Amino acid sequence: MSTTVARGGDGPDAAKLALTPSQTVGPYLAIGLTWADGPEIATAGLPGAFLLRGTLRDGAGDPVPDGMLEIWQADPDGRFDHPDDPRGAVVVPGFRGYGRCLTDTEGRFWFRTVKPGQVPDGDGGAQAPHLDVTVMARGLLDRLVTRIYFADEEPANAEDPVLRSLPEEVRGTLLARPAEGGYVFDVVLQGEGETAFFRL
Repeated sequence: MSTTVARGGDGPDAAKLALTPSQTVGPYLAIGLTWADGPEIATAGLPGAFLLRGTLRDGAGDPVPDGMLEIWQADPDGRFDHPDDPRGAVVVPGFRGYGRCLTDTEGRFWFRTVKPGQVPDGDGGAQAPHLDVTVMARGLLDRLVTRIYFADEEPANAEDPVLRSLPEEVRGTLLARPAEGGYVFDVVLQGEGETAFFRL
């Protein structure tokens, strides 16, 4: 929302009001949030590597050209290269477990990765293979957090506690669809078809 300010000085123009310029929130992503390996979570030669492609869209369905997505994920055996993994960190050559991609002028993003294995759900069961995703874009004061599951992972998806907790009509917003060379997954920030986001 624009506000008005009084112009300084004396004379007849002193009492006129002018609109302050409209401002948006950053994000100035290319300045401080670039990542050396970018969207290459897995090297091209790693067995099972594929491309995940998509478009970041706003509530009007328009592409968001100045957004950024981050992905954290387990390796194909469901392990994290991190000391907090209770099973112990395991390094898989050619797999980083993390990637960051700025959207292009058409709101498009991509990641080269591998499908993660199932990870424990904390109650003796297992979560379906998924990617943990952070989304940042203009006008957002805080990051958005979601997940990407894979539409061809049944029955694991039907047994996943997070997917089961969502209304059926919302679950589809978290499913990447198989496509040539990998999968397709679009992120919709609000409005019709809005991607399910989670409070942490």
